Amino acid sequence: MAMRRTTIMADDALLERLRSIAHEEGVSLAEVIREGMELRAQRSRPTVTFVGIGRSGRKGHRTSERAGEMSFEPRSWR
Repeated sequence: MAMRRTTIMADDALLERLRSIAHEEGVSLAEVIREGMELRAQRSRPTVTFVGIGRSGRKGHRTSERAGEMSFEPRSWR
């Protein structure tokens, strides 16, 4: 997936901590920042709460009974 360049502003202490993490893990500062943004974006997504509330109306479709088996995985933007 194509990435776009952007500019962020952060205080020196935060940037130094992020640089330290990047150095320890052997990755770029940009990678550490992207990972943090991805984690934040995932945390803010609402949980799907309507799955399994009602009947599907179709024979053989047991959505309400199988709701616990289902999981939602958002696609990564990378």
